[in-house]
Amino acid sequence: MTNNDIFKKLRVALQLRDDQIVEILQLVDFRVSKGELGNIFRNEDHPNYVECGDQLLRNFLNGLVIHLRGTKENPKNPMEVIKSHKNTPPKEGSIKTEEQPKKTNFKKSETGFKPKPKKKPFPKKEPIVEKVRFKNGKNKSKE
Repeated sequence: MTNNDIFKKLRVALQLRDDQIVEILQLVDFRVSKGELGNIFRNEDHPNYVECGDQLLRNFLNGLVIHLRGTKENPKNPMEVIKSHKNTPPKEGSIKTEEQPKKTNFKKSETGFKPKPKKKPFPKKEPIVEKVRFKNGKNKSKE
């Protein structure tokens, strides 16, 4: 099992997003961009795949301990932290999941488009071929 596999499994098990992983790594003064993380989580046969080094995984695990347990001065309950991962929305600038569309009121003269005409339902066509009973030689009556 490679470091990439371990990192992926921890990310899924703890339900972490890329921005949360970056914050965890910043707790131990280790800087990584989201793009670099994306390359680590790629498939092995992808051209942009990057192997996760020992230093990155070690710093992530040390930061994860601080993130979940807290420090000696400010301890935390790890289960509450994990439950909060589900409830926290992504920060601005990261991927937005549930974004409401903007409502804009355009006048006809502004857009230059004509409204689409309402479609009329097509009349049902009568079948061209009538029902035919095939006599293919089966069930012949003996004469």
